[in-house]
Amino acid sequence: MDRDTWNDLAVFAAIVEAGSFTKAGVALGVTASALSHRMRLMEARMGLRLLNRTTRSVAPTEAGDRLLASLRPAIAEVTDALVALNADRAKPAGRVRVTAHRSAAFGLVLPRLRGLAEVYPEITVELVVDDGLVDIVKGGFDAGIRRLPSLEQDMVSVRLDDGVRIIMVASPAYLDAAGVPMSPTDLERHRCLNYRLPTAGSIYRWTFERDGQTTTMDVPGGFVTNDIDMLCEGAMAGLGVACVIETQAAPWLASGALISVLDDWRPQLPSNYLYYAGHRNLPPALRVFIDAMKTAAPG
Repeated sequence: MDRDTWNDLAVFAAIVEAGSFTKAGVALGVTASALSHRMRLMEARMGLRLLNRTTRSVAPTEAGDRLLASLRPAIAEVTDALVALNADRAKPAGRVRVTAHRSAAFGLVLPRLRGLAEVYPEITVELVVDDGLVDIVKGGFDAGIRRLPSLEQDMVSVRLDDGVRIIMVASPAYLDAAGVPMSPTDLERHRCLNYRLPTAGSIYRWTFERDGQTTTMDVPGGFVTNDIDMLCEGAMAGLGVACVIETQAAPWLASGALISVLDDWRPQLPSNYLYYAGHRNLPPALRVFIDAMKTAAPG
């Protein structure tokens, strides 16, 4: 059924409910003559007379009554659906599907979810952890969290943090055996744990910053992983020096299981941004999720 026929059926129902072309025209914002002409065209297409007309009123024919009886349940269903949508705007509910890289998922999203759940218990957050770049529209996501260089084009973005430090760590046993590197070039004589970038597929090149100068280099090593958590685990196992996010290694540094090295050369990672498609007509659940992510996590 084409769009014009759907529209004509809605107009037909409105005319019968109003009892006249004039009253229906006022409700629909069109002239009575335009409605009358439209109904004549509809009757001609269907080969049936649907309305009996007098100078004062209109009423459905027997065929029109049968048509209206079939239309009323559908109209009621559409009306109920619109009422439900209005209710959704008043009380956010439903699913918000988000993709985030691992450190953002654990460090930014999870700490803020408790407050969201307490205020909006009818919202379900589906968090997909993926360190690769993701097309959120193609992937069916409402929002994504990535660092600034990784943001997709044509997206609205909200900064969530000021960035984090990268540190180099190793186990006490490894450093006792291999010595403590004092400069990035010393790593050429060490075993290092390398990270394979999930999207590019290449090995991450270690970056060092000192006195405003940035140095990037490939480091030797006999271990490669695509899991950032495995880097800390490998370092604690004595496999070598790992390059990890400072907050990720914090518990192991506090316990003494890991020791940081090359502290004067720590680089800063870019800020994390939450991004989503468009400003207008955001789903209510997504809107309050964004607000929750902009709120500082409890300490």
